[in-house]
Amino acid sequence: MVMGAPARQQSFPPVNMVRESAHRWVLPHHGNMRVQGVVFASESLLPSALGDRSLSQVENVACLPGIVRASFAMPDVHWGYGFPIGGVAVTDVERGGVVSPGDVGFDISCGIRADPRRCS
Repeated sequence: MVMGAPARQQSFPPVNMVRESAHRWVLPHHGNMRVQGVVFASESLLPSALGDRSLSQVENVACLPGIVRASFAMPDVHWGYGFPIGGVAVTDVERGGVVSPGDVGFDISCGIRADPRRCS
C-alpha cells in the first residue's frame, strides 16, 4: 500500500507501508536503508503522520550506520529535527553506530536517558 498525505494537507512524497496487523505497519527495506522501518499506530492516527515528513524521517533513520533491527515510530510520531519525534533507534557502536541521547528532544531533553550498560 502506498500512502500519501490527505488532500487537505500539504503533499509529501508517498511512503510505501505494509500493514502487518491492526497497529503495526512496516516500511520495507529499500535504497540505502540498512533495516526496515516499523510504525506502531492505528489507521486513525496515520493521517497526522502522513501529513508531515515524519515517516520519511523513519526511513532516513533506517540508513544510520550501526542501526540494529529497525527504525521504530511510536503512535505519536511527528516531524522532528532530522529524527522524528516519537522515533526509536538502537545503534551498535562496535558496528559503526553512535550513542546519542539527543537524537530527539535535545531542546528540552524529553525525558531521554542514556544507559551505559551492555545489552546482549
